[in-house]
Amino acid sequence: MTSEPIQFPSTSGPTLAGVLEIPEGEVRGWGVFSHGLTLGKDSPAASRVSKALAADGIGMLRFDNLGLGDSGGDWADSSFSLKVADTIAATRMMAGRGTPVSLLVGHSFGGAAVLAAAEQCPDVRALATVGAPYEPQHAEHNFEHIVDLVMAQGEAEWRIGGRELTLRRGFIDDLRRTDLSEVIERLRKPLLILHSPDDTMVPIRNAQEIFFAAHHPRSFIDLEATDHFLTGKGHAARAARIIGAWAGAYLG
Repeated sequence: MTSEPIQFPSTSGPTLAGVLEIPEGEVRGWGVFSHGLTLGKDSPAASRVSKALAADGIGMLRFDNLGLGDSGGDWADSSFSLKVADTIAATRMMAGRGTPVSLLVGHSFGGAAVLAAAEQCPDVRALATVGAPYEPQHAEHNFEHIVDLVMAQGEAEWRIGGRELTLRRGFIDDLRRTDLSEVIERLRKPLLILHSPDDTMVPIRNAQEIFFAAHHPRSFIDLEATDHFLTGKGHAARAARIIGAWAGAYLG
C-alpha cells in the first residue's frame, strides 16, 4: 500500500489536503472517506479504516475539511452544506485523475455528509456510514453550552480536543435547516449502516431511523463493544473488514 499526498480546491476556494491510500496489486475500486465534525483525515477512524480498505484492494481518499489538519481556510467559515459540497468535489477530483469513486464511507458527522452527497455523485455505487446521526443538528450537543451565546453574538470561541475554534451562527443555522429524511428516502444506492449499541455520542436510534428511512438494498450491522471514535484495539479494522466484504458486490 502506498500513501500519496493529494490537494484539491474546496468549493469555497481554499486548498484542501488529503492522502490517497493506494492498494498494492489489483484495485477493486476507489472510495472517499468523510471524517467526523472536527476530527480530520488523521483521526483513528479515517486513517485506520482507509488504510485497511486499501489493504483489501479499495483505494481510499481521506482529506481534511476546511480549516482542519493540513487544509487551508478557516473552520469558522465551514458548514454542513460546505462539507457535503467538498465531499462531492473530492469525487469529481478523483474522477478527473482516472480513479472514479464507487464507494463513499462516512464516520459520525461525515456519515450524514455522505448520505447527503451520494445522489450528486454519479459514479458512486454504494455508501457506508459508521456512527452517523440521522439529523445533522444532532452535532449541537457538542457545543450546547455556547449555542445561546453564538446565536446572540454571532460567534463564540469553542474549545474542543485541546483546540479553540470559532463557532458562528451561520454554522448552526445551516444545521437547523438541513433535513436528511427526504434525501435518504430518495437514495437509490446500496447502503450499509454500522453503529454501536454502546455509542454514547450518537445513540443507536439514529442508525435505526436512517435504516427505516432508506430503501433496499440496505444493511444494518451492530458494532457491539465498539466506541464511537473507533479507538479501541481492532475496532476500526473490524469496521473496515465488514465494509470491504459488503462493498465487493457493488464495486465495478
